[in-house]
Amino acid sequence: MRRLRFREIGDLAGAVEACREAMARHGVIAFPTETFYGLAVPPDDPAGVDALLALKGRPADKALPLVAADLRQVEGLVRVPPGWRERLAGTWPAALSVVLVACRPLAACGSTAAVRIPVHPLLRALLLELGPLTATSANRAASPALSDPELVARDLGHGLDLLLDGGSSPGGLPSTLLDLTADPPKVLRPGAFAMPPEWAVNGA
Repeated sequence: MRRLRFREIGDLAGAVEACREAMARHGVIAFPTETFYGLAVPPDDPAGVDALLALKGRPADKALPLVAADLRQVEGLVRVPPGWRERLAGTWPAALSVVLVACRPLAACGSTAAVRIPVHPLLRALLLELGPLTATSANRAASPALSDPELVARDLGHGLDLLLDGGSSPGGLPSTLLDLTADPPKVLRPGAFAMPPEWAVNGA
């Protein structure tokens, strides 16, 4: 496992190069988010997705969440329903993950995908260079999510290709999960994002 500092904009170029090398090997990358560390592979890389699922011990039929740098990248993955583009554009980046119909089947997700634009600015800069990636929590399935890079290295280092070390991440609540494929839209998981009342979604 390679380990690189990932804490300020001067670390970005080296991280981008190392991620591209890891992705070429279908390797799994760990990076910090605004909550916990996440595990990343390109969502359209079946070999990478298989490696991630094996490392995490996650069932293959359970979709992986995705993160993107901006709305343009999101719209390259999923179809945003009429009327929601403006709402999401005015909300993201935020701790809000939205389930939408995928533009094409993805190895990480299938026919739908849960996507968000993360608050972490350096992560967004990385995604702008690399494209959307998975961002499932860095832990073994059924174990607590990890915010300490030392624990990520200890528990998952045997299967990681690259660890981007951003120091301890803040932890806290997960992102709120909103299903926009339902009619009306429905909150599947309450979390750090408070749903605006005017959105009129079930479970808010």
